[in-house]
Order: sequence, then C-alpha cells, then structure tokens
Amino acid sequence: MAVRARLAAPREPQDRWPWHTVNSAALPASLLFSGQRRMEGESYLTNGYGIRIAIEAKAQGWKTFGDIATVSAPPRIKQIMVSPENGVPYLNTSQVFDPIPSPRKWLALEKTHAAEKRFVAEGTILVMASATVGRSIVATKQHENAIISHHFMRVSAKRPDLSGWIYGFLRSPQGQAMMSSSQYASIIRHIEPAHLNSLPIPEVSADTAKIFAERVRAIVDCRNRATELSRRAEDKYEAALGFDKIEGAETGFTIWTSEIDRFRRRFEAAYHAPDVRSLVASFRRWEPLGTLVKRVWWPNRFKRIFGEGGTPYMSADDVFTTNPYYLKTVLVEGKKDLEEFLVQKNWIIMARSGQIYGLNGSAKLVSDYHRSFFLSDDLIRIAPDPTKARAGYLITALTHPTLGRPLVIREAYGMSIPHLGSGPIKVLAETANG
Repeated sequence: MAVRARLAAPREPQDRWPWHTVNSAALPASLLFSGQRRMEGESYLTNGYGIRIAIEAKAQGWKTFGDIATVSAPPRIKQIMVSPENGVPYLNTSQVFDPIPSPRKWLALEKTHAAEKRFVAEGTILVMASATVGRSIVATKQHENAIISHHFMRVSAKRPDLSGWIYGFLRSPQGQAMMSSSQYASIIRHIEPAHLNSLPIPEVSADTAKIFAERVRAIVDCRNRATELSRRAEDKYEAALGFDKIEGAETGFTIWTSEIDRFRRRFEAAYHAPDVRSLVASFRRWEPLGTLVKRVWWPNRFKRIFGEGGTPYMSADDVFTTNPYYLKTVLVEGKKDLEEFLVQKNWIIMARSGQIYGLNGSAKLVSDYHRSFFLSDDLIRIAPDPTKARAGYLITALTHPTLGRPLVIREAYGMSIPHLGSGPIKVLAETANG
C-alpha cells in the first residue's frame, strides 16, 4: 500500500499527557446521596468547599445559616413597563449597586405578580442569586419604594442583633467562597435559598455581634447621608441656574448643515439635541472646564497583566459600584508612565466609555480609599484648581442628572461602546460657572 507524502515528520507517540495536570480528588458517594449537591465535580474542588468541610467538622461553635436568618427569593418577574408618572421604579442587578440608584424602567404595579415581595426595607441584605453569585449589599433608603430584581435573595436576621454579623459573614472571603462552591449550572451560575440556608456560619458573642450591628448601621447612615447631601447640592445648583427642561425635546428636530460642520463633524444627533442646546444658551456665563482646573487627561492604554503580589486594581466599573466584587491585582513594576495612572484626593475621575444611559460620563471625587489602587486607563483624570473652582462644585456641575450630565454625554461617539471624544478639554466643554 502506498504511503502518502507528508509535509512534516510524524509526531512521536506520547506516553504522558504533556499539557497540564488534571485537578482531581476522590470523594465518598455519600456526599452525593445527601442531596445537597449536584453532580458537578468542580464544586468539590473549590476552596469554599474545603472551608465548609473544615467548619462542619467542628463539634460546636457554628450553626447553619438558616438557623439565624430568613432567606427568601421572589418569583421571576414579567416586566410590563409604563411611563414614570404611572409606574413604580425598577432596579436591575447593576443599578442596585450604584452609589445612588437611578431607575431607567418603571413597571405597572397592578400587573406585577407578587409585587409585595419585591420591595425591601432599609437594612435588608440583598444577595445575588445568579451570575456573580453571592455578591451582597445592605439596602438603604434609596432602595425602598422600588421593585428590586428577582435575581436578589432577601436576607433578614431572626435576631436583630445578629444582622451585622450576618452581613459581615456574607461579605467575607470565606462566606463568598462557600456560596460560590454551592452554585450550579454551566453558563449562568445560580444559587437558591436552600443552598444559603445550609451554609455553616460561626457563632459569635453578644458583644462582638453588637459591634458588627453598629458598624453596619453606620454604613447605612453614611450612604443615606451622602445621597442626601448630593441631592441638596444638585437642588442648589439647579436653583442657581434657573433652567427649565424643554418638554418633548426627543420627538425630532432639524438643524443647519453649517452647524454640523462648525461644531462637530460627527453625525451623532444627540450633540445637537434642542434641550442641550437650550441649556447652554441659558447660561448667563460659562467657561470651558479646562480653564477651571489644572489638568484634564487620561493615561495611555496598557496591557493588563493580573497576578498575585501586584498592585490592587480597579476598573471603571469597580470605581462606580458599591461593594465591588473580587478586586484584582495588576503587575505594574517597571512601568514607565506609572505616574500618569496615580490619583490624588479630591481629584475627579470620570468614566470615558460605556453606554450613555449607564456608566459613560459617570464622575466621582477621589478619596483616600481610591489612592491605594491602580486605576484603569478608561478613567479621565481631572485635577481641580481650588483658586478657580472647588472640586465639589465641579463634581455637581458634571453629574447633575439634567443640567450637567447631558453636557458630558453629548460628546460621546460610537455605536457599540460609546466613548467620550479624544480632546481632553473639548470633551468636557461648557461646564456652567455659577
């Protein structure tokens, strides 16, 4: 029989698997027969499962989560959207974690199944039951009177003095690892109240539980206070401008082609929207942002290499999320332009990419907390000049929902993932000067 010619020499037979070592372990069949776990091998190889076995091996000092907390999950929701004046605000999974939740949908309450189970009171612990399983947050006043996504389990302590300890457990690396080890499905992971109820949680003394409860109460109070102060600043800014938004501005409009060529060569209509143009025209006096600050810039893009022992890293999404999930560390040793990525307290950082109805254009004051992180290049850095304008005034002018944010978002371009423009000063032009 003829042998076909080959372009390369045949490979030598391999006696051993040359690419990687299989991660495996032997387990007793009784673990499957107990009915608590699905037949997914990886769940038995996680660190969370090892932590759980270690706690349950102790004769005392722990209880099951269901012994000290009540866990519930509303049924899946059928969204029937209506106008804001006729509906109830709805918060999806990402909006729940926003520092100041801002709804984009309003649902018909009378058409919403089990509507009473979808509202939460201040202090209720919300735990994600799908996707990023186990991610948790404690509800504030901003979550009340809004329908919360069915992707969140509701957790409340059977004893009020244990609420802080329960929240601390859910936020701890050990608690999150155990929740992750109990998840199921291959594409979109899920966890159910029964899984959470069966987790072991260490017992705590009354004095320690009191400390945790006081700290969680302080967290809620601080977040409520921050929202109140932000709203108060926005009201003062709005009163100073005295501008009334045009109704029906999104129904359609016309402009001269000469105006397109004069101000902006891209053809996004949002830049020329009547409400934004009227807002700018109403300013008694305004100055470009670049004249009120020391510098506006963003660093060059860089290849992110994540690994242990690196510098704590925050993406733009992490910066504008309450309780960011599983922060990474990035290796930056020897990076030449490292100084361009560092930030200082009371600077302003702004997301320059994302959807215009979401992350794009969001801004925040830098705190001591942010200084310990290596921030993404997707964040615009703004260094205020205190002799010309206070940082608090600038952040209010840039983030005001009707009088500031539209001026920033009008500069966005792109279809799939919109970006703010390439000129650092032009991007943030026309900030009102009171």
